[in-house]
Amino acid sequence: MARKRPRFKRSSIKTFSFFLIFSAIVWVLVQFSKTYTQLIEIPVNYTNAPLDKSISEDRPDHVDLQLQDNGFNIYYYKIFNPELNVDLSEAKEIDNKLVYSLQNHLSEIEQQIKVDFEKSLIVQEEIVIPFQFKKEKMLKIEPRINISYAVGYSAENPVELQPDSVKVSGPEEVIDSISTIYTREINLNKVNEDLNGNVSIDTSGLGALSFYENSVRYYQKVDKFTEGSAEISVEVVNVPEDLNLAFFPKSVIVYYQVNLKQFESVSAADFRIVCNYKDVKPGDDYMIAQIVEKPGFINNVRLNERRIQFVIKR
Repeated sequence: MARKRPRFKRSSIKTFSFFLIFSAIVWVLVQFSKTYTQLIEIPVNYTNAPLDKSISEDRPDHVDLQLQDNGFNIYYYKIFNPELNVDLSEAKEIDNKLVYSLQNHLSEIEQQIKVDFEKSLIVQEEIVIPFQFKKEKMLKIEPRINISYAVGYSAENPVELQPDSVKVSGPEEVIDSISTIYTREINLNKVNEDLNGNVSIDTSGLGALSFYENSVRYYQKVDKFTEGSAEISVEVVNVPEDLNLAFFPKSVIVYYQVNLKQFESVSAADFRIVCNYKDVKPGDDYMIAQIVEKPGFINNVRLNERRIQFVIKR
C-alpha cells in the first residue's frame, strides 16, 4: 500500500518565511548598528586656482578619510561619496608647489563632508599640488556690437571699449597663437541716445586660458544727424600732355551725413573728387571718381555718379 507524502500547510510556509525574513532583517540591523573603522576615499575638487599658475594633471584626486562609525553611516559615505572642495587661494607656495594644510581647515572640511573628527580623521595632513607658471599676455579686444540707429541719429566715432585689452595667462603654445579676442555679439536697434553698457568677453574655445577680466564696458556718443549734399567739380590727374581729353559730367553730387551741430561747418571747398587716368583699362571709355578729401567729422559719404565718361579728341 503506497505511503502518502507529508503535506505542509500554506499557513506554515508563510509563518516560516516571515520569521526567516524577520530574522534576516534583525541580523542586518544588528550588524549595521555595530561600530566599524573604514578607510574611504573622498574625491577632491580644486577651486580658485591662481591665474598665473597651471595646476599639474598629477595633482592628488582624493584624500583618505578613516571613518569610525556605525555601518549605516559608512554605507552612506560609500554610496554618496561627498566631494571635498579645496580653495587653492588659501594654499601656500613652496618650491613650485601649492601646499594646502588639511589640518588647518578641519572645521570647513567637517561642514563640507558632514563628518565628526572626534571619531574620524583625515589620513593626510596636507595636499601638495605641483604647478607651472603660466605665460601672461595682453590681448586686444575687438567689439562685436551691431548698431542700428533710429532715423536721424548716428555717431561720428566707432564703439569704444574700456579696457580695450585684457591680460590672460595660459600655456605658452596657446598664448602665442592668439593676438586678438572678441566680445560676445550683441545687437542694438533704434538707438537714439549715448551708448554705455557692459558686454562679456567671448571665451568660447579658450578654456585653456585664464582671463583677468570677464567683461568690458562699451560706450559711444550718439547725436542727431542730418544729410547734406554739395556739387563738386571733378579733377582728372595723370593725363598725358599730348592727349586732348574731354570728359563728362564735369561735376558730381556728394551726399553725406553730418552731426546737426556741425552742418553749417561743411562746404564744397572741403571736398576733392579725383579721377586717375592711369587707372583706365584698355578699351574702357570711363574713369572712376574717388573722394580723396573730405571733412573728418562726416560719414556715410557717397557720390551720385562714380563713372566719368571720356573721349579723346584728335
